[in-house]
Amino acid sequence: MPFEPNRAAIRFGCGLSPEIAAPVDVDAMLAALAGPDRAAERFPVAGFDVVGRATIAVQQAGREFRDAKSEDARVAARETRRKHLRGLREKAGGWVRNALLRRALAEDGFRERLAFFWSDHFTAIGRAGPLSFGYLPYVEDAIRPHLDGRFADMLKAVITHPYMLIYFKQHVTAGPNSAVGQRRNLSQDLNENLGRELIELHTLGVGAEYSQADVRALAELLTGMSVERETEFLFRPRLAEPGAREVLGRVYGGAELSFDRVAAVLEDLAAHPATAAHLARKLAVHFTGDSPDPDMVRAMAEAYRASDGHLLEVYQAMLRHPAAWHAGPGNVKQPIDFVGSSLRALGVASRHVPDDYRKLNQMVLGPMVLMGQAWGAPLGPDGWPEADTAWITPQRMAARLQWGMSVPFRLMRLLPDPREFVETALGPDVPEAVRFAAKAAETRAEGVGLVLASPAFQRM
Repeated sequence: MPFEPNRAAIRFGCGLSPEIAAPVDVDAMLAALAGPDRAAERFPVAGFDVVGRATIAVQQAGREFRDAKSEDARVAARETRRKHLRGLREKAGGWVRNALLRRALAEDGFRERLAFFWSDHFTAIGRAGPLSFGYLPYVEDAIRPHLDGRFADMLKAVITHPYMLIYFKQHVTAGPNSAVGQRRNLSQDLNENLGRELIELHTLGVGAEYSQADVRALAELLTGMSVERETEFLFRPRLAEPGAREVLGRVYGGAELSFDRVAAVLEDLAAHPATAAHLARKLAVHFTGDSPDPDMVRAMAEAYRASDGHLLEVYQAMLRHPAAWHAGPGNVKQPIDFVGSSLRALGVASRHVPDDYRKLNQMVLGPMVLMGQAWGAPLGPDGWPEADTAWITPQRMAARLQWGMSVPFRLMRLLPDPREFVETALGPDVPEAVRFAAKAAETRAEGVGLVLASPAFQRM
């Protein structure tokens, strides 16, 4: 199948828009991705240092509460902690708003989809306190700058990011024979979580040829990776397991305890043929369907190996393969894609999306939970499921219908005419039943809601 602009906007972008033209060809899509990140410039999200500073302030308030000698001092410390959390929550409302506006208004929708794909591939979760607002800053720091670069560079940025290290408790992990490990008498106790996920999820994949010994050796190599004042990566030799370690037949490290041995093993994991195959298939599934064309996946993996893991070459191999443009529906939209493409089809402007965290929770984040997707918080390190069956259940479809019927009106008040909106949202190939429903609706809100809830709008 040849390139088709509307399909490019829906399957590989954030959906159709009444104001933003669909991509004209693959060259334009790749050039936009390789160019400046205009959406990030227009709708900024802070880096993780903001979250780190808030974490330090909250921890300090906690210490003041524990050390307080009077009830007045405890009340003051408690209020200080709340103030810092409220301030961070207010900032986070602006970040969520801007992330939604990127999907709604970015000319380069492919970039937004890739940013979500890779942040899900490298899932990390801040479970409580200031870290619960750390997802978007983490993506801004470690993911977005590397979308069109080498996978190895993104891998290193992610694995050394405080958000990832804290999620896996790697920042406090000591090798059993390290200076700290011997003092703690750890014996053979070792946190292998990051090492295991690095192999199974981030690089080679679950079905690749590796052993428990490889996982153990990699986990030992990762010791020493820590965090300075909650905001910056720091390698701490006193936590590092001494000696050389063998991973997948190669030996790393020696007498010197430094990050160099970690960087070397990350480069080799990124260059492994199994990593090429794993990433190629995962990208193909995400963008083209649960059962991607094998020849397209092979072409993507070959492009990865031939380019030293340069992701732009992998995307090009996918987008230039005829199978990428297969006719008929693609994947079921995940809730973030459903909400984002709805906002885009509605033609929302910046003024329509509030930055108050409570309002956003009422209108977007809370409903997304009912649709099955809590913002930035998958159930585990393997991220969100790709299978269509994970998203289409009676309860989750009811949540989409409820959102489509109520939230667009709350955001915009003046909604588009459903008879025109159905063409904007779905393109020229509108199913006749959906066109009839849009025309027959008694109100604009009902007509828009029916279009957004239609089976045709649920798929890429």
